[in-house]
Amino acid sequence: MTPQDIDLDGRRFAGVTNSADGEVGQATVFTYRQDGEVIWAEYGGGAVVRGYLVGTRAGEVLRFRYSHLGTDGQTSGGVCESTIEVTGDGRVRFHESWAWESRPGSGTSVVEEIR
Repeated sequence: MTPQDIDLDGRRFAGVTNSADGEVGQATVFTYRQDGEVIWAEYGGGAVVRGYLVGTRAGEVLRFRYSHLGTDGQTSGGVCESTIEVTGDGRVRFHESWAWESRPGSGTSVVEEIR
């Protein structure tokens, strides 16, 4: 199966790695939804109380905006572009480049499907 063939609807993911400016970690769990080219997710755990993302998918690339409430009581938001990879065991992995819009900072992260 190629990254373009993967349906993300209902798949759950967790953070694997993140840059120092990021708040998503291994305890952060995402539940993705997909309807054609439209994607969205709810996430939380670790430093994130509750978060949402919404955007579009073009083949193996996701482009979205995210917004969340941190455990510090602050709201934050930004933009992200993710590229889909299918692992050797058939799980989905996202390689992400992101940037805060609500404060300084940007980075890269990896988020991987939980089974």
